Amino acid sequence: MSFTMQALNLPPARLKMVRRAGKREVFDVFRKRYVALTPEEWVRQHFLHWLVAHKDYPVSLIAVESHLMYNQMPRRADAIVYDRHGKPLMIIECKAASVTLNRDVFDQVARYNAPFGVPFLVASNGLTHYCCLHDRKAEKWLFLEDVPAYAELLSRRAAMPGL
Repeated sequence: MSFTMQALNLPPARLKMVRRAGKREVFDVFRKRYVALTPEEWVRQHFLHWLVAHKDYPVSLIAVESHLMYNQMPRRADAIVYDRHGKPLMIIECKAASVTLNRDVFDQVARYNAPFGVPFLVASNGLTHYCCLHDRKAEKWLFLEDVPAYAELLSRRAAMPGL
């Protein structure tokens, strides 16, 4: 599958790419292997590199394509960010730049959150990025103006009762 590597609303990421059997692959520093370069992977790599380089998220605390169960069916979250004790903090859903971030996307990431109950959810198509914080008291999701830096993520979580 070939696609145009679209400019995104993210800083350029230094990605190591190769061509194998006529297909482009990108080295995923989180999974420590080459993976097929799809439009969604293009967004995921740029978004995660941005978190690491500009928001100080530790590479070692980001799990990519994490397996989880929802209603006894296997699913995979694009990325889950953990604290230093292994507790999940944020679930990230990445879509290709051509995909509009709508209610279906948020429903998907909310379903992935069901087994975890993380306080932060993110959806990005590389052009638009949404970050939500769960207000447990009011039982609703609040949209934040920006994706918090890792230290802010930890301090906001610490300030939330019951987490």
